[in-house]
Amino acid sequence: MDSPHTIGLFRGPEISARLDDVARLRIGVFRAWPYLYEGSFEYEREYLAAYARSKDSLFVLASDDGKVIGASTGLPLSDDTPEFHKPFVERGMPVESVFYFGESVLLPEYRGRGIGHAFFDRREAHARALGRFRWAAFCSVDRENDDPRRPQEYRPNDAFWHKRGYQRRAGMTMHLPWQEAGRGEVIHPLTFWLRDLEQNA
Repeated sequence: MDSPHTIGLFRGPEISARLDDVARLRIGVFRAWPYLYEGSFEYEREYLAAYARSKDSLFVLASDDGKVIGASTGLPLSDDTPEFHKPFVERGMPVESVFYFGESVLLPEYRGRGIGHAFFDRREAHARALGRFRWAAFCSVDRENDDPRRPQEYRPNDAFWHKRGYQRRAGMTMHLPWQEAGRGEVIHPLTFWLRDLEQNA
């Protein structure tokens, strides 16, 4: 039987006290394919600083018996760092019209219970409530299908994202470095997925 969970929302300044919860989940969940992220709290503090500074950021946290077992984040794209802006600027899309979904991380044993949909529902509602965003966007790391490190049982989230109304925008790609287990720092391509928030609101 599935254990119960609760969903909590933390906005703007409220998120500062929850940064360590999200950092721990990112380090744990992103160590697996396709990110293969060798995380550190130093890197996490630098990455999550943008969310701590933004008055319109959002953390959606899933908890079970007081333990945070999942997290989903978002903030206005204009409040993130310039490398996130570049693919939009290059296509003439106003950065101010985009609400960026940073990540959804969930412990494996809690998947398949509708928490992923709850994460998207809450972030999309938050972006719409702010009243100035045309687009919701996130990015996903690009990996070769024949990469020998890819687990046989791995299933990408593309079908889930398509059902949520998101479309992968080929060519809207940025490059970010992070430490990969056993390889050191590697520069990774990540391609954006977008949804028009004015449709099917």
